[in-house]
Amino acid sequence: MPPDAYGDRAARAEELGYDSVWMSETRHDPFIGLTAAALKTERVAVRTGLAVVFARNPMTTAMLANDLQLVSKGRFALGIGSQLQTHITKRFSMPWSKPAPRMREYILALRAIWKCFATDGRIRFRGEFYRHTVMSPFFNPGPNPYGEPPILVAGVGPMMTQLAGELADGFLAHIISTRRLLEDVTIPALREAREGAGKSMDGFELHATPIVATGNTEEELGAAVRQAKESIAYYASIPSYAPVLELEGLGGLKDELYRLAGSGRTAEMADAIDDHILETFAIVGEPKEAAAKIWERFGGLATSIAFFQAGDLPPEALQPLHEELRHLVRRPPR
Repeated sequence: MPPDAYGDRAARAEELGYDSVWMSETRHDPFIGLTAAALKTERVAVRTGLAVVFARNPMTTAMLANDLQLVSKGRFALGIGSQLQTHITKRFSMPWSKPAPRMREYILALRAIWKCFATDGRIRFRGEFYRHTVMSPFFNPGPNPYGEPPILVAGVGPMMTQLAGELADGFLAHIISTRRLLEDVTIPALREAREGAGKSMDGFELHATPIVATGNTEEELGAAVRQAKESIAYYASIPSYAPVLELEGLGGLKDELYRLAGSGRTAEMADAIDDHILETFAIVGEPKEAAAKIWERFGGLATSIAFFQAGDLPPEALQPLHEELRHLVRRPPR
């Protein structure tokens, strides 16, 4: 939604008891929307989920994140991702090469720039993709009283996942992530990378954003299911996400979706998502049932959850689900 509406929406989410508000980089710049949110809230965390960093140079991103950390009084977290090559080169007209090594260097550049801000010192960052070697006092904002914002890295493949474990403060799981993917692939890779860097998983964030199809009426649920199928079909048709399908024994789905997309029959792609596929990648049901499914899929794995649902929904629309999930989280262990 546009940033002029997002501030009020975030304030309402805070009133309803949500812990954080997230904004992705789709039709609007998330940094502007989250600035509006930060200025109208006092408690909720404000986070990009995600910002397309390859569309910006590290200095630009470092300044935006530093300012949002300041405006939010330390409530900001920088969730970042690489996006797809087509978007970077043809939508943003920016260079693309070696996404994982480029992201590694990007994160190191961000931290070098923030260190320069914090110490009022010189910057001498020279890498394969980025160079930052000039910083005069006129352009240096100085130390941020709230420190550096956490960096959360989005990924699907092994290289980006390992990178997140090694260098970042958290990992943004893809919206079609399953428990099998997280338990068998993602978390072991994160743990191995952190151990290799001399770190533990303590304090490391794992954020999940499942596709949620819920509603209080049969009509609402039906519309949400259709939107969920469209979302799954879109992401499942992207070649880089094929390993997730293969892991779940759904390799044939990608071939069917490629065939439909290639023949221009994109309107039929959602019809290829049957109930089994829907339940594999989405959370479906009325609020109490949906909350139980979220807990079953992500309980004990994710440190935070956001609800992905297509359409411009107010926080109240998902509040029954939020309350049910809160109840499960606070339930004493058996």
